[in-house]
Amino acid sequence: MDPTLLYIADLFGTAIFAISGVLLAGRLKMDPFGVMVLGSVTAIGGGTIRDMSLGATPVFWITDTYYLWVILITCLLTMVIVRRPKRIAWWVLPACDAIGLAVFVGIGVEKAMSYQDSPLVAIIMGVITGCGGGIIRDVLAREVPMVLRSEVYATACIIGGIFHTTALAMDYSTSTAFTSGVLSTLIIRLGAIRWHLSLPTFALTR
Repeated sequence: MDPTLLYIADLFGTAIFAISGVLLAGRLKMDPFGVMVLGSVTAIGGGTIRDMSLGATPVFWITDTYYLWVILITCLLTMVIVRRPKRIAWWVLPACDAIGLAVFVGIGVEKAMSYQDSPLVAIIMGVITGCGGGIIRDVLAREVPMVLRSEVYATACIIGGIFHTTALAMDYSTSTAFTSGVLSTLIIRLGAIRWHLSLPTFALTR
């Protein structure tokens, strides 16, 4: 995959995840500092955990501060724009979130494979990259993280990671493997949004 296109997609995903953090902060009536914190941890939290786990130092946003500028600008613009009465179709943000999620998972798997040889670890790192920021966001907001609910979210990441690592094991090119992983994550997540798919819940009865 074209490195420039991948980088742009990564920044796009960073912006989308920052927006989701800002929107949650707005619902909780946080001050501007709280908004920035929630937007930031959502956008780069997963990648930070991944890099620290893999020993990839310094962490990616320290060597490339464009990520921080994207988060700052996105948070400020979102705080201004969401105050306007103009409505956005309900599916726009979830669809963009799905794109960002799929790209993040692919980047996480790819980076993990460059540091070690275990496909299982790579899949886990992909899931952490895609979901880690959202988990931190929800914990700070005192909500049950989305990945722990019945919604098809982390499951899509896992399947995407499996496609990605399987393609690599079958000696497909890095670009083909990355694309297969991203598309499988994206298709599953978009399908879950479109048809409101969810996993069965575990509940104890008395």
